[in-house]
Amino acid sequence: MTDTVKFRSRLSPEKRRPSVFWVLAALILPIWSLMVRYRFTPQSKLPERGPFILAPNHYSEVDPIAMGAAVWHLGRLPRFMAKASLFKVPVLGGLMRASGQVPVQRDGVARSAHRDGNPMSAAAQIIERQDGVIVYPEGTLTRDPDLWPMRGKSGAVRLALESGIPLIPVAHWGTHRLMPRYAKRLHPFPRKTIEVAIGEPIDLSRFDGKPVDQRVINEATRELMDAITALLSELRGEAAPAERWDPSKHQQSETGRF
Repeated sequence: MTDTVKFRSRLSPEKRRPSVFWVLAALILPIWSLMVRYRFTPQSKLPERGPFILAPNHYSEVDPIAMGAAVWHLGRLPRFMAKASLFKVPVLGGLMRASGQVPVQRDGVARSAHRDGNPMSAAAQIIERQDGVIVYPEGTLTRDPDLWPMRGKSGAVRLALESGIPLIPVAHWGTHRLMPRYAKRLHPFPRKTIEVAIGEPIDLSRFDGKPVDQRVINEATRELMDAITALLSELRGEAAPAERWDPSKHQQSETGRF
């Protein structure tokens, strides 16, 4: 592992442009850095320019902050697919719009600034602005009792298949020590280490020219979740379960707490 500050430039072209991210970084990162240090695998990198979809595992409520700061350290600006209801919250909604976050409906359908609600409209925005966007393929915190990735949903894969935007798997490990799943408070001391492994983009070329039907989506989603799980297995230094956790087989809700 390599400490991020030793090999990542904080002055990438995207980050040089004045934006609301400068304000957010100035407010959040100093406090966050008191609680967290990052260690990236040597292979971890993001495209310096151009759109991408980053698909991480999800097991703590503070994962979005952890992943957003990681993307910032790697030289890009963090943008998320976020619940559309959050954009209606005073102040927060304005910050989210100003920072280019992408609203999604409760059922996972992406909405852009256009009113048609088509995922391709959101993809068009990402491509036009040359942004990267973070999409949690599990859709919520994993239900797996040992915090391994559970069955994935189709959002990240569908967006990649329909747009051609590179789909990049990523795993991180350590945020549960800062804030365990569904905990009510942080445990900032001693300072926690978050390990991050970013993989190569998923090769979806074999699906070119095929209709984006349920069979294709399921196959591509399994491949994505396999890649994320393999990265996490390397970070944890242990083998993942032979079968991925499926909430429906354990009478668990797939949204909210369980």
